[in-house]
Amino acid sequence: MVQAKIGVIGGSGLYEIEGLKVLEEKSVDTPFGKPSDAILIGELDGQNIAFLPRHGRGHVISPTEINFRANIYALKLLGVEQIFSVSAVGSMKEDIPPGDIVIVDQFIDRTRSRPYTFFEKGIVAHVSFADPVCPALFNVAFDAAKKAGAKAHKGGTYICIEGPMFSSRAESKLYRSWGVDVIGMTNLQEAKLAREAEICYVTIALSTDYDCWHESEEAVDVAMVVATIKKNVATAKAIIKTAVENIPAKRDCFCGSALKNAIMTDPKKIKPEVKKRLEAITGKYL
Repeated sequence: MVQAKIGVIGGSGLYEIEGLKVLEEKSVDTPFGKPSDAILIGELDGQNIAFLPRHGRGHVISPTEINFRANIYALKLLGVEQIFSVSAVGSMKEDIPPGDIVIVDQFIDRTRSRPYTFFEKGIVAHVSFADPVCPALFNVAFDAAKKAGAKAHKGGTYICIEGPMFSSRAESKLYRSWGVDVIGMTNLQEAKLAREAEICYVTIALSTDYDCWHESEEAVDVAMVVATIKKNVATAKAIIKTAVENIPAKRDCFCGSALKNAIMTDPKKIKPEVKKRLEAITGKYL
């Protein structure tokens, strides 16, 4: 099986990467079920890339229905150590107009009904999430965005809502009062699970609209989002291509050892089937 150290999770509108020479299309089984789609493993500028469309090809999976655990676990099984996540978002600030790029560095969770940890049913781990984004990938992604000619914002808070419905005006204004920068429906769970899996993670957020808080703009609708996404996707592809070329050869961030000292459960109390379920993640510790 072809392995890849770099993973790309494509969001709305990004279902393929131009220039990716496909080596294998892999349907992966995980202890948490099937990921969103078959994973394309290919070569881009001499680097092996594992590409996964989070909503499935054709956008058939709702944000709430995404099997986030299977997606991250499948990428872990394929050898992925670094994930670039591309996500369409609404802007919560006047100075982030549609078409801008935000390299996110913080998250707020407003979801209600999604699994967001691998550690359950007999094993407990408390992993640090103070700084949710890999600092090395954060810098690589921002520099790549600038080189791609995008108007890029370095840092920003992503508030993750349940969806699939957009916010009410009251909710949108509430979130703005919290000082958030962008709003989306998917990246919080990915970031948490990637950290537990000791995978570097960064979000490249593509601003598509002003949500519904902006008094002089129309309320967000799908037609508006799709139109802006089409313009943003070409930029996102250019960012990914440049980012892949500039990833450090060696990881020296904290992501690769996030689980060290985090597993609280007495190893003697962890059942064999639990160890087996999480072997790809906890094998070096248990």
